[in-house]
Amino acid sequence: MATYLIYFNQQWVGDHDEEWFRGRGPLARAVVEEIKTAGHYVFAGGLVEEIDQAFSADATSGTLTFTDGPYTETKEYLGGLTAVNVPDVETARMWAGKIAEACGWPQEVREFK
Repeated sequence: MATYLIYFNQQWVGDHDEEWFRGRGPLARAVVEEIKTAGHYVFAGGLVEEIDQAFSADATSGTLTFTDGPYTETKEYLGGLTAVNVPDVETARMWAGKIAEACGWPQEVREFK
């Protein structure tokens, strides 16, 4: 078994009205339930969209410092993620496809080392 991270950047979501998002929620929750039923679920969740609520911890200088906001100034930031423990890459691909269809935006997939 291998663990894969399926995730999206908030900017990939696109502009949609509240009604559109309300329609996607049940679809996404259904896929998560399907992953759980299959025994592949590790974790899933969306992140707070307000990037000013993020903070960073950095010890690269030899002194631990905490900074408000993301570590790097960037226009893209993580929006949500799902971790699955699956027998092969084809199964990870299948779950990523189901999540992408349910959410209505792209997903990126990477295997944990």
